[in-house]
Amino acid sequence: MLWSLIKIVLFIAAIALLTFGAGILMETDGGVRIAVGGTEFNMEPLQAVIAGVLLVIAIWLALIVFGLLVAFVRFVNGDETAISRYFDRSRERKGYEALAEGMMAIASGESSTAMSKAARAEKYLRRPELTNLLTAQAAEMSGDKHKAAQVYKRLLKDNRTQFVGVRGIMKQKLEEGDTETAMKLAEKAFALKPRHTETQDVLLGLQAQNNDWAGARKTLGAKLKYGALPRDVHKRRDAVLALSEAKGVMKEGNPVEARLAAIEANRLSPDLVPAAVMAARGYIADGKPKYASRVLVKAWSAQPHPDLASAFADIVPDESPAERIKRFRALTKHQDGNPETRMLLSELNITAEDYPAARKALGDLPDTMPTQRALTLLAAIERGEGASDHDVRAVLARAVTAPRGPQWVCESCNHVHAAWLPVCNNCDGFDTLAWTSAPEAEGAVPTGTEMLPLVVGDAPVAEVEDAEDAGDEAAVLDGEVVKEADDKPAA
Repeated sequence: MLWSLIKIVLFIAAIALLTFGAGILMETDGGVRIAVGGTEFNMEPLQAVIAGVLLVIAIWLALIVFGLLVAFVRFVNGDETAISRYFDRSRERKGYEALAEGMMAIASGESSTAMSKAARAEKYLRRPELTNLLTAQAAEMSGDKHKAAQVYKRLLKDNRTQFVGVRGIMKQKLEEGDTETAMKLAEKAFALKPRHTETQDVLLGLQAQNNDWAGARKTLGAKLKYGALPRDVHKRRDAVLALSEAKGVMKEGNPVEARLAAIEANRLSPDLVPAAVMAARGYIADGKPKYASRVLVKAWSAQPHPDLASAFADIVPDESPAERIKRFRALTKHQDGNPETRMLLSELNITAEDYPAARKALGDLPDTMPTQRALTLLAAIERGEGASDHDVRAVLARAVTAPRGPQWVCESCNHVHAAWLPVCNNCDGFDTLAWTSAPEAEGAVPTGTEMLPLVVGDAPVAEVEDAEDAGDEAAVLDGEVVKEADDKPAA
């Protein structure tokens, strides 16, 4: 309000001063005489002032016209001017509108529209680092792999877009199954952007598939360094890679180096069963049974496994059954309620012909967890205690369709493996195998177990044994358990 009042007062004062000045000029005698050649101009003072103002305005307009002429000449010459900036802003507006419409078309799945909008954006923007990427995505969406590859190669020429080009070609090679080229491209992309998580994962997977364990350990270390992997997960996976490296060295005929690598793997992850077994066998070969025992006991405490028991038996291979039971207490006192521990105790007592102790150790596993191994042990106990052939055959018939129990199962695709591997044979997943029960197959007949005792009938035991010799995996009777002369627990 006050400022508005001040502006009004100033305006009135200016008008008053101009009026006062004009009055003084009109009352002033004399004037201004201008002679040009033979012409003479006489002007009153007020007229002279008005003429001076008009002259200033004319000069100002002349300067503006001259500036426009200079700008037009520069525009025609290709120099940057206000006129060129105006047209540039118009082109940029149209280009970014086309780019935005192209991105919306990509999101909507309209590949042909995206291609045309990308071409239009390139026409107006002349920024290939933006429009080439849109063109490549549209080409891939439409199935034009050749066009996409050409665009990705153009992106390689610019340092700003080189990583995008390498990554695009790498993904194409992966889809084509060219893992060798894909791994080289992944290494290049990793060198350009070592923090990129997806590139780290792709490179790690390819290195594992190609048995490049040393390179995979470096990549895994980079994942830890840049915060893409928790420290505990890094230790576990580094142990897996160290174990795989040890197996590779063993195949090359360097057992000493392999043992050292296995011991390193066990140090990184004591609960990794294959690492513990390999490290223990390395200690046994070096004549260090106490170290081997310590490794196996620690691994058993984390997760009981038949391979651990088999390696523990190899520490003293020529001991009597009674001595073996006594020595195995170092294992069996841990995880005493675990089914694996109970079956191990049952096996040891069967070997020692102490069938009541074997039945006590086995407990109710044949009823609560009727796996093939538990029922096989029960059949051995029944036979050892003098049960009739009919009773033994009935137990074996139950074992025919019983679950196999824990196996090496891929947690990603549920594929079952006969032995532990660092990479799944089915889905190429890294460190996805776990010792667990495989999921039941769909469409299984639920009454098969109940019907088999009727099918077997009074057939002699020899027929069941013949089925075992024929390789029927579902009816296999664990030879290491049944044979009383065997002095090792089943692996």
